[in-house]
This record gives sequence, C-alpha cells and structure tokens, in this order.
Amino acid sequence: MLRFSAQRLRGLPLPGLPLRGSPGRLRSACGRQGEENPPSSAETRWKDKAETVIIGGGCVGVSLAYHLAKAGMKDVVLLEKSELTAGSTWHAAGLTTYFHPGINLKKIHYASIKLYEKLEEETGQVVGFHQPGSIRIATTPVRVDEFKYQMTRTGWHATEQYIIGPEKIQEMFPLLNMNKILAGLYNPGDGHIDPYSLTMALAAGARKYGALLKYPAPVTSLKPRSDGTWDVETPQGSMRANRIVNAAGLWAREVGKMVGLEHPLIPVQHQYVVTSTIPEVKALKRELPVLRDLEGSYYLRQERDGLLFGPYESQEKMKVQDAWVTDGVPPGFGKELFESDLDRIMEHVEAAMEMVPVLKKADIINIVNGPITYSPDILPMVGPHQGVRNYWVAIGFGYGIIHAGGVGKYLSDWILHGEPPFDLIELDPNRYGKWTTTQYTEAKARESYGFNNIVGYPKEERFAGRPTQRVSGLYKTLESKCSMGFHAGWEQPHWFYKLGQDTQYRPSFRRTNWFEPVGSEYKQVMQKVGVIDLSPFGKFNIKGQDSVRLLDHLFANVIPKVGFTNISHMLTPKGRVYAELTVSHQTPGEFLLITGSGSELHDLRWIEEEAVNGGYNVEIKNITDELGVLGVAGPHARKVLQKLTTEDLSDEVFKFLQTKSLKVSNIPVTAIRISYTGELGWELYHRREDSAALYDIIMNAGQEEGIDNFGTYAMNVLRLEKAFRAWGSEMNCDTNPLEAGLEYFIKLNKPADFIGKQALKQIKAKGLKRRLVCLTLATDDVDPEGNESIWYDGKVVGNTTSGSYSYSIQKSLAFAYVPVELSKVGQQVEVELLGKNYLASIIQEPLVLTEPTRNRLCKKSGKDEI
Repeated sequence: MLRFSAQRLRGLPLPGLPLRGSPGRLRSACGRQGEENPPSSAETRWKDKAETVIIGGGCVGVSLAYHLAKAGMKDVVLLEKSELTAGSTWHAAGLTTYFHPGINLKKIHYASIKLYEKLEEETGQVVGFHQPGSIRIATTPVRVDEFKYQMTRTGWHATEQYIIGPEKIQEMFPLLNMNKILAGLYNPGDGHIDPYSLTMALAAGARKYGALLKYPAPVTSLKPRSDGTWDVETPQGSMRANRIVNAAGLWAREVGKMVGLEHPLIPVQHQYVVTSTIPEVKALKRELPVLRDLEGSYYLRQERDGLLFGPYESQEKMKVQDAWVTDGVPPGFGKELFESDLDRIMEHVEAAMEMVPVLKKADIINIVNGPITYSPDILPMVGPHQGVRNYWVAIGFGYGIIHAGGVGKYLSDWILHGEPPFDLIELDPNRYGKWTTTQYTEAKARESYGFNNIVGYPKEERFAGRPTQRVSGLYKTLESKCSMGFHAGWEQPHWFYKLGQDTQYRPSFRRTNWFEPVGSEYKQVMQKVGVIDLSPFGKFNIKGQDSVRLLDHLFANVIPKVGFTNISHMLTPKGRVYAELTVSHQTPGEFLLITGSGSELHDLRWIEEEAVNGGYNVEIKNITDELGVLGVAGPHARKVLQKLTTEDLSDEVFKFLQTKSLKVSNIPVTAIRISYTGELGWELYHRREDSAALYDIIMNAGQEEGIDNFGTYAMNVLRLEKAFRAWGSEMNCDTNPLEAGLEYFIKLNKPADFIGKQALKQIKAKGLKRRLVCLTLATDDVDPEGNESIWYDGKVVGNTTSGSYSYSIQKSLAFAYVPVELSKVGQQVEVELLGKNYLASIIQEPLVLTEPTRNRLCKKSGKDEI
C-alpha cells in the first residue's frame, strides 16, 4: 500500500515541489531555480502608452508577451498582480502531449511542443523539458475502437501517433501489470516540462525582444474610451492601451467584471501525488513514457527516481471552489495550496497500484492540491470578445502548460494580422452568452472534470446543466418525443422516436439506435412533408443609412433585391471563409441575417467591428432570442401551408429564395422560401412565444398529407445528398471559397471592394492545390462523419469534412478535400474508418438534385418528373 513519509505536510504550502531538472535539486515556493530576477520584476520603467497590455503573468500571458514582442510589436506590456507563475502555473504537473481528441487543438499542442524544444537554446534558460513519449492504455474493446477512431483523425496532421500492442507497451513501460491491457495509443515526443522554468524562459525571451513585464502591478480599473482604447489603472499609475488581453487565470472573472462581463469560469481542485525513490524505477536505463490509464482516470509519469500520478475523480467526488466565484479569489492568494484529501482520490490510487504494482510499496512525499480554472466545456476561451471593443481573452485553461506556447503564437498572429491564423472556433469566447449562468458553469465544470477520460464518441452529448433558459417555444411539446442535442445553449431535436423504439442515448463508433429512425425521417421529407425546429439559428437585424454599403463590404455575394434572399459569405483579408449567412432584404435598407447557432456571436462580433471601424451609420440588433423558426419541407409543404394563409404560395408567385411577411392562421411570420434539405420548403420566422401555437396549427393542417417531425440528423443527410456545404466543416478559416466549390456565391466582378477580394483574385490566379469533392463508399456498419484520413497509393492525401449514410443509394456519402490532380469524377481513393480503409469513388455532385433544379428541368423538358 502507498505509504506516507514524515515529509508529507497536510494543508500547508509545499516546501519542495517536484522539479523536472537535474536530480537532487529542489524548488520551493520561495526559492525558484532559473530565475535571475527577484520576486519583484526589478523593472523601474513605466510606460504611459502601450500597443497591447496583457493582464496576468502565468505561462499563457507570458507566452503572448513573448510572441508579440518577437514578431516585432513595440510597446508590449505585461502586468502581473504579484509574481510570475502565481495562481495555477507554479504547481502544475507540467504534462505535454501532441494528442488532442479534437482536430484544431492538435495544432496548438504541436506548436507548443516545437517551441519548448527550442526555447532553452534561444533564451539561455533551462526549461527542464523531458520527452519520453506517452502511452494511452486501452483495457476494453471500445477503447481500442476509440484509438482507431483517433488514428484516422490524426493521419492528416503532422503529429506522430501509433497504435501499439501489449508487447511493445511492456517493452516501453516494464513496470506495468499487463493482465488487462489490449492496446496503447503512443505519441513520441510527449512528456513533461517544469512550468516555472518554462515561464521564466518565455519571460526572458519577451524581455529580450523588448516587452515590459511589470510586477507586482495589480490592475485596479479598466476604463474604455470612445476611440476604442483603454485606460488601465494600477497603483503605480495609469497606462493607455490600444487593446487589453485578459490572461489573468484564477483572477480572470474579476478582470472581466471590470469591463462588465461575467466570464463562465470556475476554480476546481486538482491533486497529484509524488512518491519517493522507487528502486525499480531507479534501476531503469531510460525514462518511462507518460502513462494515461483511461479506465482508471489518472496520468502517471516518472519524477526523478520515483513516480508522480494525478487522478481525475468523478463529478460527484471532485471539489469545486465555488466560494471563489461568489466572493472572488481570497486577497493575497498566489502560491498557496488546498488541504490534501487522499480519500477523495482513493479509488484512483488503488487503480494505479493495480496497474503499476511497484506503487504499493512506495512512500508518498507530497500531495499537491491546487486550483485550476475550468470553463463549462473544459476548453479555454481565446480571442476577441463580442460587445467590448479591443478586449481580448486567453482564459479558462485547465491545461495551460501544453496550450501556452501554441495559444501565444495563435493570438499574436491574430492580433498582428487581423484574422485568426487557422480555425479554432471551439475556443471562441463568444460560444457562451447570457444563458451561461453560474449554476450552469458549475454543473458543466463538474461534468467536464469527471469526464476527463471517458470514451470520446462521435455525436457526443453531455447532459449536466441542461436545459438552460434558452429553450425554444417547442421544447415542452417535443422533449418527450425526441433525442435533443445541445446547440449554443438551445435544445434542438436530433432525431425522433416512435412507440416501441429504443429511446436511450446510445453513443457508438458504429451505427446505433438512431440509424433506422433517421432513415424514416429522411423518407418523410423526401416523400411527404416534415417539420423541424430551427429556432437556434443566430438572427440579426441590420438597418440604417449605410446598411447596403456595409453588407456590400462584408459579403462576397451581391446584395439581394428587396423581397429576396441569398447565401452570402464573409471572408477574411486573406480570402478565407470567416462565415456563411443567409441575407434577406426585407424592406429597403433593412436586412434579416441568419447564421448557424454555433457562430451567432462569432459572426456578430465581426460585423459590429467592421461597422465601427468603417464608420458605417447602421443599427445592428441581435434578435436571436426573440424569434422562433420552424422549417416546413417536402413535396407536400406548399399544400399544407396554403391551407393556412391567403398568400399565394404557388411557384410563380412565391419564388425560390423569395421572402414575404404573411400570416399563417393569424400568426405573423416572415416566410423565406428556402430549405437546407434541398426540398420544397419554407422557413417561418415568428415571435418565440408563438412557436407552440404555430407548430400545432401546421401539424393539424397536415394530417391528410401525413405530416411528421424530423430532426437535424436527417437534415444533415438531406443536405449532403444535395451537396450543400456547411460552415465549420466544408468551409472555415482554413479554407478559401474557391477550393470549397463556392464560386457561385463569390462575385469577384461586383464593384464593391469586399473584404478578401484582392486576396481571392491572387488565389485564383495562382491556381488551387486542392478541391472539395463528393465521395461514395460501401462500408460495413460504420459511416464517415468528417475529419477522417483520405488515402491514395499508400499515403494520406487529404481528409473528409463531413459524412453520413445516404438512404437514397444505401451507401456512405462524404465530402473530402483532395489534391487537384485527384479531384476528377470517377477517381478512386480510400477512406480510413476504424482502422480499415474503404474504397471510395468521386461522384458528380449533387447526388440528388434540389427541388428548384428538378422543377426547372421539368418545365424546360415538359416532363412531369426528373
């Protein structure tokens, strides 16, 4: 059994934290190895003006100062309330890994590790970086599936990653009990770094390139000015800043409150255990790889001649420091720890002893229990914040050490070049809103912490904190009939179940219990008529003297005529797709803009910033929560709706992409003839409080036509068959509209010099290197869903962007980016799914013609059907 030595202290600051440097040298909370400056920055300079003021001297804030200064920005100032690394950085376990289950954050991890490898040489500061690699352990078949799933998502990235068998695992980590181990996911180059030394090296680099790091210098007030600059107040004086960056870690909420924002962050307690020397560890010829036992929910690594392991206990047992949310971080807190609580983590300790038996005889010399900050979904918040000019954030880092280097570079590039260097919308601070209450934040933080090592399935749903206040008017009507998905605070039906069907949430890497019901919904829309709740759409009203001029500057498409709608794209200065919106010209100079739920405030921030910077005289209003939306689609959609309105809905009078204000059985709606299904359909925008009544009226009117519900899973199949692109999948800040096949919507010849126009002309002149194509493939019981590797001639040549099963051809269907030379119709490639490569063929898109196209061809040919 693990034993406590006399050196272990309970409830006191640790006298000797683990060091990743040379054996025999200790680092305490007071005497820090590698720091040339005393706790005060010993910096007598003060600047009255700064280009960028960074608030917070943890590893993330210091990394940003380093990157901005290195890139050439003058007048970079970092203000730290006490001393560098105070808060969470100093006591972190310092793990570094290339692995991330998502796609975009792999790039952040990669950039961090590549920086840390060179930082000591660049700055002359020891960083204590160890890279023995890491192994994730699979002890169940579903974990092996998860590893295969992650392999195809990594194949088209620069990261090295391999699935290894039990023999190789034992060779690399000979101290393991191999009884239950089935496989491992191995990342060479993973390891751990000393967080304190890392931060000091970044600080040395920042100073070398001209940044001013001032501490102690607590920020006491932030005052916005009419020109977008800020007055930053400290006890040492005031400073004028062109922008401020909140990187305050545990104090990020307090800084947010200074500018009127309630950042959804909460401190949680995280413990790790350090042992004394273990003879079997000391006898090893090389350092052990970092081990992650996913079923045991802990990490374990070598610490000198002993071991360090840190568990993630369940949401029921983990401890949230909720008093800090209501009362703030205690004054003077900086390098203190909480009282250790071994009982809370005992089941994980026992799991670790079973997996690594030498732990049973080891002595514990330290238990570190310190605060780290969690956001509701465990991911940090990085970027400019909507609603407050020139206020940026880099906060909510539960894993700040591995994120610090990459996020510093990412933010630096964005600040300097006016657009994000790559897509990272999952870290957008604007993914949260007024619906993100303290109660929600705590519930989700508990869940996220407890779920640190659960199996990561596709189409995953997490249920803590739901529903929020942001439910549509149909929530009570539909909640017992369907499986709901969570979209930016909203509950939206994913799929509907009938009597006798399995109604449970059953995630899987293969086809699961929603497969047949979604097929029924697909047929419902293709053959009859279906209704879908689209209320989570982001909705903006824009009007004013300069509204047309602003939108002409923002969008690459032309401005639609009054009474009409089009699909338009906002591009970045480099010609990337920042957003896709539906633009409806309702009355002269007044527009309704519609975007996806996940990009509501992401898009609004961009629009507002361009309006202010360009001096446009417009009024922009976010009406997302005011309006509900019902979609009615299918061959009988017109017949059903015509029963309820005096407005002529015939094809000759109510044309495709036309918008009109009308009444549906005395309920006022804005009707747009458009449907993401590609079938005959309307979107009906109405007051949120009218949703239930409008739904009931439509459902009652459609009984003769066999009307029924459908959800977003069926809609995804329908849009894929019509070759409709989706923002965030086929297009984002990593793609340009030409390679995404969006030429129809891009008007390079329009007079307005829209954002990205010149860059797009250059891209077109140079020629494309890759293209988006549509693939079909016959699989077993697994379907592509996006981000899988595309193989050709034994090499990874591209990636899927989205996919599903096509119920019309009874095969799998996917969008994918491939090299131009492999993009011709008929070309065969392979798609990797769960460890197996399936032959796929590029087809002429769309697989299924849209209703307007079929209708047009019918009229042209005089035939009844196409």
